[in-house]
Amino acid sequence: MGRKKYTTEFIRKVVLHYLNSADGAKKTAKLFGVDHGAVRRWAEHWKARGEDGLDIPMRSYSAETKESVVLWMLDNGQSSRKAAAKFNISAASTISRWERLYREGGIMALHNKPKGMLPGAKKTVQLNDELVAPHPEFRTVEEELEYLRAENAYFKKASGLNSGAPKEKTIIINELRCDYRLILLLRIARQSRSTFYWQIKANGRGCSYVHEKEKIKELFHYHKGRYGYRRITMALRHEGYGLNHKTVRKLMREQCLASNLRYKKYQSYKGVYGKVTPNILERNFNADGPNQKWVTDVTEFNIKGKKLYLSPVLDLYNREIIAWNIDTKPDVNLVGKMLDKALKKLSKNDTPMLHSDQGWQYQMATYQAKLISWGVKQSMSRKGNCLDNAVIENFFGLLKTECWYNEEYEDAEQLKKAVDRYIDYYNNERIKVKLNGLSPVQYRTQAMLAATQSVQ
Repeated sequence: MGRKKYTTEFIRKVVLHYLNSADGAKKTAKLFGVDHGAVRRWAEHWKARGEDGLDIPMRSYSAETKESVVLWMLDNGQSSRKAAAKFNISAASTISRWERLYREGGIMALHNKPKGMLPGAKKTVQLNDELVAPHPEFRTVEEELEYLRAENAYFKKASGLNSGAPKEKTIIINELRCDYRLILLLRIARQSRSTFYWQIKANGRGCSYVHEKEKIKELFHYHKGRYGYRRITMALRHEGYGLNHKTVRKLMREQCLASNLRYKKYQSYKGVYGKVTPNILERNFNADGPNQKWVTDVTEFNIKGKKLYLSPVLDLYNREIIAWNIDTKPDVNLVGKMLDKALKKLSKNDTPMLHSDQGWQYQMATYQAKLISWGVKQSMSRKGNCLDNAVIENFFGLLKTECWYNEEYEDAEQLKKAVDRYIDYYNNERIKVKLNGLSPVQYRTQAMLAATQSVQ
């Protein structure tokens, strides 16, 4: 498909909007239905030549013209888009192609190739020796002599290597730069300064993360694949490794280390069994201190045809599981025993809010009466809206991803012990990004120490 043509008036309108408004290239492109690269290209032409720069005739260029454009761009460190605007060339990609050809074969590679073949003509292979760029012009004999010496040294080194590859060119240039100026060696090798320094940096990175990789693998397997790159990054920082999260993600990908993916989900809603309370929490999942806001729910495990049900209570202050109960039936006793354990954690003046969904267990009169007797305010999610109780749903996702899926258990009792161990691990060891890289218990302990010191 050929490039879509636009009128000069339309291009002028796009450019003026881009230059005179706060909109960027992408927003302007979306507004006018054009490519954002075209917006930038038109803007550069406008800046270089005004309105005349928007009307670019299609024409062919001689090899000498192409060379002068490429050399101007390289000598001045300008982009292909800037060069296109200066020399009134329609596409920056054209100049990029000229630059690549010039690096590979000098001015000989920039000559326009005839289209098709003459009758009876035989196909010939052009030798690399013919694709040698001419020497630059020198102001003094000393400059020419320095250039020739550097050129001679470079090609001696290059004779035994695959010197066309950027990596090989960088090795040669780096060896010779103590004796010759870098700008000369780059010109001889037809390599840009940015490519040279990128290769230097890339070669230096080769074996620089050996110990870090081992530590990442150790942490990943210690946590049984439960940590993704974000938590691995924070765990590394606790160990004294100051790696960026993007570097950690790259190193994990190189070692094929990926955290578990999560599945879904048990529904406890069975209809209206008792009194449904309003949604007091209203998705405000933050708390200023412990025992102010609790959330709870029930989730199901199915192991070899037998089912287990977990009912935990989570404190929104530090996301700690303060009490839980596991049973084979999702009845009132499952929730009642969990509630008894949680209420024992309350101090004399604590009056938390306990939020749940509209599960039938939470609508029962005995459950609600116990809450009232302890001064606990009850809150319920709206019907069919799991996001109103998103934090406990998130915990269930983590639990099943990290402890249930991809694991094999012989029976329900073994699974129950595994869940108990996981909750203990979750509370005491599993760090959270939202808790500044601390586990829930560590976060609560640190907050209590800070409060005690401030009182003293």
